Amino acid sequence: MACDDPGRLRRAVLRIDSRTPADRDRALDGLRALALLAVPTGHWLLGGLVRSPDGALHNASPLSHLGFFAPVSWGLQMLGVFFLVGGHASVLSLRRAAGRGAATADWLRGRLARLGRPVVGVTAVWMLLLPLLRAAGVPATTLRTAAVLVVQPLWFVGVYAGVTALTPYCVRAAGRLGGWAAAPLLGTVAVVDVLRYGPWGPAVPGWLALVNLLPGWLFAYQLGVAWGMGRLGRRGAWLLLSGGTALFAVLLLVCHYPASMVGVPGQARTNSHPPSLLVLALASAQCGVAVLLRERLGRWLRRPALWAPVVAVNLSAMTIFCWHQSAMLAVAVPSAPFGVVAGLTGSPDSLGWVAARLCWLPLFAAALLGIGRLTRRFETPWTGVPRTVRAAAGALAACFAVYALAVV
Repeated sequence: MACDDPGRLRRAVLRIDSRTPADRDRALDGLRALALLAVPTGHWLLGGLVRSPDGALHNASPLSHLGFFAPVSWGLQMLGVFFLVGGHASVLSLRRAAGRGAATADWLRGRLARLGRPVVGVTAVWMLLLPLLRAAGVPATTLRTAAVLVVQPLWFVGVYAGVTALTPYCVRAAGRLGGWAAAPLLGTVAVVDVLRYGPWGPAVPGWLALVNLLPGWLFAYQLGVAWGMGRLGRRGAWLLLSGGTALFAVLLLVCHYPASMVGVPGQARTNSHPPSLLVLALASAQCGVAVLLRERLGRWLRRPALWAPVVAVNLSAMTIFCWHQSAMLAVAVPSAPFGVVAGLTGSPDSLGWVAARLCWLPLFAAALLGIGRLTRRFETPWTGVPRTVRAAAGALAACFAVYALAVV
């Protein structure tokens, strides 16, 4: 039986390849899978949990102690590529919907439902888990930490839903200006950053930073829309790569922006919440690379052994995104009563922690795989689910949102 497993796996890989339409853009799926896998890898590697003497778990980050981790965040912060591919895919999806005679509102409703179902699922399940875990003796502090970690990636879903709703307007802008339609978005973030970090910064109200939320995350999505419409080619990609790299270097070395792409505990400035100009510079360079490598990546993914994992990741995209922090918690929380465990609940302040954490990553991935087998049903349409069950799930999700907002 064991000898037959490799043959069975090979047949499954070949079946996936044979069922893929000939006109499928494999490169886009590959880029999406790469950007998606960077999210759990980044959270598992750049985020830690520390056990206090009373057995409770608290959030911690190696970025507070290990400066060399900042450049690691440049490679793991691939939301620019994710938005780029999302914009490209939305254009094609909108065109297909229009070809079927579907209204734009119906198209948007379907896209938002695909994003919303997994979010409702994970938050509803956690709302049920909180009282059960508390009754089992899990400290309240640990539950608050868990809520923060579960909610941490979900803000992205709300942002992505917002930019998706703007797709028709992005299409119009790209139709007129091509890739240059993203330039005003970059300019807006630049102006806000100058106001925030210039000599007059202390007099600028704190809420001004929130202006960067929409243009900051819409930037790469708008580039993706232009790419999907054939208005962003190799010349534009080279401009994005060279310009983004130069701007990134100037902001980092001359303007002294924080080096980390994610927030660092104790630092007053952050690049990601809301996105700073450094985030857009990195996204520009990454988008340029993605466009330039599209054809080569597409050829690589003609190999069935490489293509099958990409399909698997894309089919479970929202499950991976919504549940990866739960997978880490599923490993860490049961260990807390037994003391500090290196790389899991120990302080992330040494190279020893890094080595130990790397050893834990496969176990986190295995836990996510197991959780995903149970929760992937949240991604599929809830047809046949009684209305009362759906209403209860929505109510539980809302309660968890209130609790999470209270502790974040």
